[in-house]
Amino acid sequence: MRPLNHRDFGGTGEPPVVILHGLLGSSRNWQAVAGELAQSRRVLAVDLRNHGASPHDERHDYAEMESDLVEWLDDQRLPRVALLGHSMGGKLAMAFACHQPRRVERLVVVDIAPRDYDVGRIGSMLDVMAGMDLAKVGSRVEAEAILQEAVPDWGLMKFLATNLDRDESGRYFWRANVTVLRAEIGKMAANPLWPGDRFDGPTLFVAGGKSDHVRVEDHAAIRGYFPAAQIEVLAGAGHNPHFEAREEFVAALRRFL
Repeated sequence: MRPLNHRDFGGTGEPPVVILHGLLGSSRNWQAVAGELAQSRRVLAVDLRNHGASPHDERHDYAEMESDLVEWLDDQRLPRVALLGHSMGGKLAMAFACHQPRRVERLVVVDIAPRDYDVGRIGSMLDVMAGMDLAKVGSRVEAEAILQEAVPDWGLMKFLATNLDRDESGRYFWRANVTVLRAEIGKMAANPLWPGDRFDGPTLFVAGGKSDHVRVEDHAAIRGYFPAAQIEVLAGAGHNPHFEAREEFVAALRRFL
């Protein structure tokens, strides 16, 4: 597989901060936060496999993504980084920190916990995306109208639509490999950690107070895998605190980093 695509936001502070997006996201979703962090640290954001401008592949699991990340870090000559991951990217960041602890100076996990999740809602959204006949779609407005019928939440619909792009002939296509992601969603929803996994380095879990992705009952498991973990809840945020409470979110990151 070709190397992962990434965005380098500059900055000079070491070690660099590497950002891993969530399912159906991309490095583009992190431009605002990365730009602010780059005022004091070097910041890079990666497009994971089957997302953004990175290559598509028939396999999509955490072991494969860990291998991708090792290869990418080696290509960028980054021996050790501060690793930040959101949702699916947070699960990958957890697994990578436990399995490659020498490469992770500190860890930030955003609104996800080390446990299994239900695939129902996101599986349904992937079904809708995979089932859309984009060859018959004449405009982004038309595509968003189709999505809106299946996804009433306007903000969520707009997020899914960030994956919509046009080729040189003007035809629409999904940047994300929605067919493979739908087939592999069970692997993405599962706990990526193994019994006995542990990362002893500095760790921050940031949870949205309006989200149910990190519950009080998850705290014991978090501290079992990550004994040094701090858990910070942003009361006004949901699952995407980097959008919904950006000022508080960036402040929490700066304190920790």
